[in-house]
Formats: sequence, structure tokens, C-alpha cells
Amino acid sequence: MANPRVSLSLDEVIKIEESYKRMVAFEKAVESWKNTVVQCVWQATMNQRRNPYAILRMQDIMEQEMALANKQLLTVRQAALSQLFEEEHRQYQQELNQMGKSFYVERL
Repeated sequence: MANPRVSLSLDEVIKIEESYKRMVAFEKAVESWKNTVVQCVWQATMNQRRNPYAILRMQDIMEQEMALANKQLLTVRQAALSQLFEEEHRQYQQELNQMGKSFYVERL
């Protein structure tokens, strides 16, 4: 059986070569990524086996950060609530002023 010759133009050959180069580059990138992932996993497991105290320190640091974040959140919520109360107080004063009334304020 004889192979029939395929006639390709120069542009088609260049496109095929460029496509092949892109495919090879992509395969190299995927292989590099796989190797990097394997190295990262290996390094992480080695660090965990080698230094269990580092894990405990990291957990302690995370707990401290969570406690600080909760304190900060509480402060922000208190400030927002205080601002809301002040706003409502001003609104009540305006409504009372419109009705010709006011709050009793003791002055020393």
C-alpha cells in the first residue's frame, strides 16, 4: 500500500509547527506544575514530621489572632451601636421639638 503525498502550503506547515511548539510548551508547564505540587506536599509533610512544636506554635498564633479579631469586631459593633443610639436620640429630639416638647436635661 502506497502512502499518498499530502500537499501542504508553507503557511499550513508553519501553523502546524507553531501549534506543536505550543503543545510541547504546555506539556512542559504541566509537568513542571506537577513537580512543584509534589515538592510542596513532600515539604509540608516533612515539616510536620520534623517539627511538631512548630504546628503547636502556629495553632497558638492562630488562636491569638482570632481572639484579637473578635475583640476588634466587638469594638466595631459597639461603635456602630453607639452611633445608632445617638442618631435615634437626635431623631427623637427633632420629633419632640416639632411637637413643641423637649427632653429634660439636668445641668450642674
